[in-house]
Amino acid sequence: MTPPTASFLTLSYSFQHCITNRDPLLVEVYEIEGNIFRLKINEITPLKPRYEVPDVLIKEPSSLSKDQQLHITINPFQIQFVSKDEMVLSINSNDLLYFEQLQPPLLGIVGGEVQNTWRAEKDQDDLGLWEEKFGNFLDIKANGPSSIGLDFSLHGFQHVYGIPQHAETLLLKNTSNEDVYRLYNLDVFGYRIHSKMGIYGSVPLLLAHKPDRTIGVFWLNSSETLVEITTKAAMKVLPSQIPDVSKQRVLPQTDVCWMSESGIIDSFILMGPSPFDIFKQYAQLTGTQALPPLFSLGYHQCRWNYVDEKDVEGVDTGFDVFNIPYDVMWLDIEHTDGKRYFTWDKETFGNPKRMQKKILMKKKRKLVVILDPHIKVDPLYTIYSQGKERGYFVKDRKGGDFEGICWPGSSSYLDFTNPKVRDWYAELFAFKTYKGSTEILFAWNDMNEPSVFRGAELTMQKDAVHYGNWEHREVHNLYGFYQQMATAEGLIRRSGNLERPFVLTRSFFAGSQRYGAVWTGDNKAEWSYLKISIPMLLTLSIAGISFCGADVGGFVGDPEPELFVRWYQAGALQPFFRGHANMHTKRREPWLFGEKNTQIIRAAIKERYSLLPYLYSLFYQAHTTAEPVMRPIWVEFPKQLEAFGIEDEYMLGKALLVHPVTEPKVTTVSILLPGSEEIWYDFRKFSCLKTQGILKIPVTLDNIPVIQRGGTIIPLKTSVGKSTEWMVDVPYELRAALDSKESAAGELYLDDGHSFQYLHEKQFLLRKFTFYQNVFSSR
Repeated sequence: MTPPTASFLTLSYSFQHCITNRDPLLVEVYEIEGNIFRLKINEITPLKPRYEVPDVLIKEPSSLSKDQQLHITINPFQIQFVSKDEMVLSINSNDLLYFEQLQPPLLGIVGGEVQNTWRAEKDQDDLGLWEEKFGNFLDIKANGPSSIGLDFSLHGFQHVYGIPQHAETLLLKNTSNEDVYRLYNLDVFGYRIHSKMGIYGSVPLLLAHKPDRTIGVFWLNSSETLVEITTKAAMKVLPSQIPDVSKQRVLPQTDVCWMSESGIIDSFILMGPSPFDIFKQYAQLTGTQALPPLFSLGYHQCRWNYVDEKDVEGVDTGFDVFNIPYDVMWLDIEHTDGKRYFTWDKETFGNPKRMQKKILMKKKRKLVVILDPHIKVDPLYTIYSQGKERGYFVKDRKGGDFEGICWPGSSSYLDFTNPKVRDWYAELFAFKTYKGSTEILFAWNDMNEPSVFRGAELTMQKDAVHYGNWEHREVHNLYGFYQQMATAEGLIRRSGNLERPFVLTRSFFAGSQRYGAVWTGDNKAEWSYLKISIPMLLTLSIAGISFCGADVGGFVGDPEPELFVRWYQAGALQPFFRGHANMHTKRREPWLFGEKNTQIIRAAIKERYSLLPYLYSLFYQAHTTAEPVMRPIWVEFPKQLEAFGIEDEYMLGKALLVHPVTEPKVTTVSILLPGSEEIWYDFRKFSCLKTQGILKIPVTLDNIPVIQRGGTIIPLKTSVGKSTEWMVDVPYELRAALDSKESAAGELYLDDGHSFQYLHEKQFLLRKFTFYQNVFSSR
């Protein structure tokens, strides 16, 4: 992105906190047409180029309001953002800027190895700057340490959110020296709850909120990143109306320090001022949520693994026998020929086209198969031999193909950072190449952190080398982003650029929303994981990734029947809805927990299908205006302090408040009904709830509270079919809940549900409904 010259300032300054203080640094500060500011800090004459994250930013944002002032001081270096005479944010207030500059390789490094002769001359402290040991693994830093860091002070703010992915609370916590938020994509089986360690994905976007303002900080860096957070009381001097007199007032202040292992400082300040302004500003930088095909909003059935075609047919038939709708059957790694992706096991899936056409396509259902990034080292495996011949694998530091252990055994890893590799990979989805695939087959990218068994932290060594001679440390958090990009492109090309793709990824980064869906990974079949899934999904949603979900029932372990039921009730009212289980668990299709539980699960799934017109309309809004599908209460009620820390209930769009039951044997739940002027209605009973504030609602196993906001109109389907395609001609109904003025409004978005015609040919219908003064109108 080239900054507009009219709003561009360059500073050349030698900072005190540069560890290798040979040369001054280049500081670039510019306003991007309004409420978005960019700060870049880099070496003026680096030894070699430092990594700047490509492909995440999409274009220059458009203009919003202009009520900001930017105050810059040189000594000490500090930037202050002032809005309407109030300091909102300052940079380097705590003087924590640091920038380790690249250094020439030491004489003791020969062929990528540090020699013993050099070690004898240097003490271990110095040696640790150039190499690090992780068990048996040695990480060589050819140009020495290159870490960067900068602090941001958020004035008047004590509530901060974002920086997924962590199994943590919605409201970010203060950190300590031993416990900071880490952004580093890792394969963590059965991850620990209430931990700030990095898991599968990273979005370095932090939001701060107070009743009259929301701001955001986007730290564009794909290397390992740590985030320290400290909230404190700060004394502020406020102007007085009496000349020569000022007042002092204690206000909260949150200090956030970002630290990354390498790259440059490249940060964006999003000035809001509302939560929805922040969502739009971030989307102007990284893109909006892709509009998913309608089938992908239905229910997905997955297991590691359905063992053969007969098993698939039996499970598919079970949904019809028990009158439960579903849209997508999933196959995990065992469907392949020896974990060779884009292949089929000849014994168990000998006729995959027949399975897709006779079992699934005939009933208007789809198939999703797993496609991991590791490629089995086997010269007879075409994808491996082609990748090897063309040099398409990640290299080790000595120049050979990096090899690690994963599901197939010894594996090489496709270098998706290379545009040629992505282009070649996309072509693998062509029907003539991917034998046995059909137009109803879609993709699941797993293990793409990337996962490397027997690797340091079960991932790739940081000194492995990618396209452009960039070390893995620079691009680590982008790896899954690039695989999902290539996979989505492959599915689009396969259709002649006509059909929307569906791609689920486990590893992600800022901008991943442009390519599909994300889930929370290998959770456990325990109540605490059901409970933590809500703030995890809310955090993903406000960080731009609306199409997100958690494995219903828990991936690891066997859920008790009550937990299983409660998870289906929650999942049915969240964006991505998939049941999934580990191969070592008992079978758990929705009808295997007794007649009563089957009845409750069926009702939850059918309610999901009746709500699809509303959900699809919400995804259209996410796609066009960046409004999250699932959103924290404070987003809709930004002035209500009691809502700022709530994470056990959420809004589904503007109209529905949902409160999943996340503990066993619950008979009542306490719900905050926000808004002093709001009227709320029981969605199922059509009854008005007269109370504002905290309301105790009785619950049975049959239901969880779903409450409609007065003043809204929700479109529904009047009946449910076997899958979404069975419901195309089913009539719609509108559920209107009146506000205190006895009025209501809503909308319905419709298109063909699968193609890009809505975009290229404007083939869609968007109806706005209003009820006002006893008159219903539609336009």
